[in-house]
Amino acid sequence: MEKKQSASSIAYVYIRDQILNGSFPRGTKLTEVMLAKELGISRTPIREAIRKLEEEGLIQKKRVINPTEKDLINTFEVRILLESYAARSAASFMTPAEMDELYNCIKVAREGINDEIMAANKRFHDLIVQSSRNQILIDTIERMQSIIFLFRKTVVYHNRPNLIEEHEEMYYAIKKRDPDKAEILMKDHLKADLQFSLHAW
Repeated sequence: MEKKQSASSIAYVYIRDQILNGSFPRGTKLTEVMLAKELGISRTPIREAIRKLEEEGLIQKKRVINPTEKDLINTFEVRILLESYAARSAASFMTPAEMDELYNCIKVAREGINDEIMAANKRFHDLIVQSSRNQILIDTIERMQSIIFLFRKTVVYHNRPNLIEEHEEMYYAIKKRDPDKAEILMKDHLKADLQFSLHAW
């Protein structure tokens, strides 16, 4: 049983990374036989990995997602609802140590290369989500991480204007314990991400 789970995990990471780095372009049909041969494992763990990636939204009907404009809008609507609430909560619950880390994400994003900016961007949003202290919200966002990555990559790699400045404004609103402003800033930030992504896609 342990061997089967290990193979499934290997398959999951491999397929996910090939999608996220663009090696499996949008709309690509994923064949269990081909993937099993490529990884040197049986089809069962491949099937399990694909099922998990379908749950995360990266695969639909065994094809790499090719999101429509409506899919993009729907994803961001959910993020806006959840993350704006998280930002509001963070203004009440975020600890000083978490605030220091939040600011460090901004510094890294200012000075880093694309991969470092991607990581800092993710950590910035993760810190705010975790500070909601709402485990259901945290788990919901976690299940969306793979598809969020695709949209984050669009925003970072195409240099959306004011991205880091907006993060800094959110940081100061949270630091000043201003939940109303933190919530509004997160909503506006994600709406700007959506508009930029729609144009880029």
